[in-house]
Amino acid sequence: MRNENRPAVTVIGAGLAGSEAAWQLARRGVSVTLYEMKPHKMTPAHKSAGFAELICSNSLRANNVENAVGLLKEEMRRCGSLIMEMADKHAVPAGGALAVDRYAFSQAVTDAIRSHPNITVVEEEVTRIPEEGQVLIASGPLTSDALAEDIANRFPQQNYLHFFDAVAPLVSFESVDMSKAWFGSRYNKGTADYINCPMTMEEYDAFWEALCHAKEATLHGFEDQSVFEGCMPVEVMGRRGHDTLCYGPLKPVGLVNPHTGKEAYAVVQLRKDNADGSIYNMVGFQTHLTWPEQRRVFRMIPGLENAEFVRYGVMHRNTYIDSPRLLNRYYQVIAEPRLTFAGQMTGVEGYVESAASGLLAGAELARRVLGQSPIDFPKETAIGALSHYISNTTVKDFQPMNVNFGIIPPLGYRVRGGKRFKNAELAKRALEALPEAAQQTDQ
Repeated sequence: MRNENRPAVTVIGAGLAGSEAAWQLARRGVSVTLYEMKPHKMTPAHKSAGFAELICSNSLRANNVENAVGLLKEEMRRCGSLIMEMADKHAVPAGGALAVDRYAFSQAVTDAIRSHPNITVVEEEVTRIPEEGQVLIASGPLTSDALAEDIANRFPQQNYLHFFDAVAPLVSFESVDMSKAWFGSRYNKGTADYINCPMTMEEYDAFWEALCHAKEATLHGFEDQSVFEGCMPVEVMGRRGHDTLCYGPLKPVGLVNPHTGKEAYAVVQLRKDNADGSIYNMVGFQTHLTWPEQRRVFRMIPGLENAEFVRYGVMHRNTYIDSPRLLNRYYQVIAEPRLTFAGQMTGVEGYVESAASGLLAGAELARRVLGQSPIDFPKETAIGALSHYISNTTVKDFQPMNVNFGIIPPLGYRVRGGKRFKNAELAKRALEALPEAAQQTDQ
């Protein structure tokens, strides 16, 4: 039963960041009221009523600590992350990456949040920031118009920035022609987790020509230069040059076709999207083509001539704030300290990064309301590096950022053996620097 004498915090939004923040607050003994507008109000990109719904892909990217996002995930695990716990429990094979059954993952997060005695869920849209009490805003890049307007009015000196994010189509496994495609991972790493659809040069030429001239869905204000590079629509990438896709999502290197014994000119990869292996994600095929055009053009890919599209790609608007002028390293509003932000609205980009911001923001807010000293994640950690990036006032042209070793301070000494060994040293230093206070047990 909820203890009304506990310090209380309002959290707005039950996406990856909001769910993680609510969890971190609750496990430290803070009472949380979590507002989520689904299922009563949905956005064009959301399809379910579950918390922590994955939109763009079911992949949480690389899992080894020599990769910055792999390091970030390991730090989160050590800090008691709900998102990482449920991702690990509901992982599906994806080579060296961590991919999840998106539906089972979301349901597990939802169940954990709803069953925690310190969390009360309110299914209701928040249109204005509450005027009293500690509030953590994690309404996400698809924040409703009313709340977005209230945020903009509250901080009129800050600029609201927008970019567009694209979602890849899903196809049913049974509709893939495996006489043309094959299972395998690049350089035979992992456990043959991808379906590979090879293209000859002639097939690629025809596909590229059709892709570049396909009809796009109407989207006001969309321009190629406004697309965030980490989630670029495949047709936008194609228009940048004939072979651009062959150096990106259609890269054939390391994929030998067992039907021919050779590498193809281009290869489209499909990644398992659920634990049953009945649905596959078209890797790198985020798009905003019209649905009929997606069906026409993508069925030109060998093996997908009769593809059944379980979900077509869609475009949606992402919104983020000018965090360096608004927030400190705790994701706390400098001008109004009772307010905290978390998630992609702050300019962290990606599933894991969004959840990591919720972890830090929730944990630090819990320390504040409990009268404890800050955890102070150092910038040598991946979690801390992200918070320092979004609060770095020297950044003039602020843009969303995925975690990377470039935002983590260098070692200060040379490491022999190349980039992998250097990254391993950076990861070792980061894990050793992770504050003990961040790894507290539940209360």
